Amino acid sequence: SGGKDSLILLKALKLYQFMSPVKYDIEAITLDMGFEGADWSEVKKLCQELDIPYTVKDTNIGTIVFDVRKEKNPCSLCAKVRRGALHNTALELGCKKVALGHHREDVIETLFLSLFYEGRLNTFSPVTYLDRKDITLIRPIIYAPEPEIKKAVNRHNIPVVFNPCPANGETKRQYIKNLLQDISRDVPNVHEQILGALKKTHVRNLWNV
Repeated sequence: SGGKDSLILLKALKLYQFMSPVKYDIEAITLDMGFEGADWSEVKKLCQELDIPYTVKDTNIGTIVFDVRKEKNPCSLCAKVRRGALHNTALELGCKKVALGHHREDVIETLFLSLFYEGRLNTFSPVTYLDRKDITLIRPIIYAPEPEIKKAVNRHNIPVVFNPCPANGETKRQYIKNLLQDISRDVPNVHEQILGALKKTHVRNLWNV
């Protein structure tokens, strides 16, 4: 996406490539949503510096979601369509694994979104196999706290791209993010506690009726 998370993941994957016991190649993919003002030149430059092939896939997802469908809550549809476009582009490039830049806060926010707005306990996993596409999704920085990612971006001078989405900063996810920030003022380690609870699958005590 050109955001801090995906770009620091790209940098980390390149660094780990030199020491990994398993050899792998890296392809960088950007989905251009069709929003006016999107500029991927800095991402392209970073990929050239890292010697990583870079593909920009042009789409009309933004037009479909905001202009055609006029979604009041656009994020769900947008995410679904983006996933399909990303997976198809990966397959076109011969990639069978897709690395996503989700971090610790993303996991927790997704859990709360599911609980508050869907009435279920659900969030994404570190590794997910999609049998219909024969693609494996991996989230290598899923345990990384967002503040540490921000520090790493500044330390390595990563060129973060502005998000031109009209809904940026006004979503349900942003509401949950703000809520958790408020809670963390009273419970400073709330993110670690919630993530720890997710990992303790052997001590869950939920209804079974």
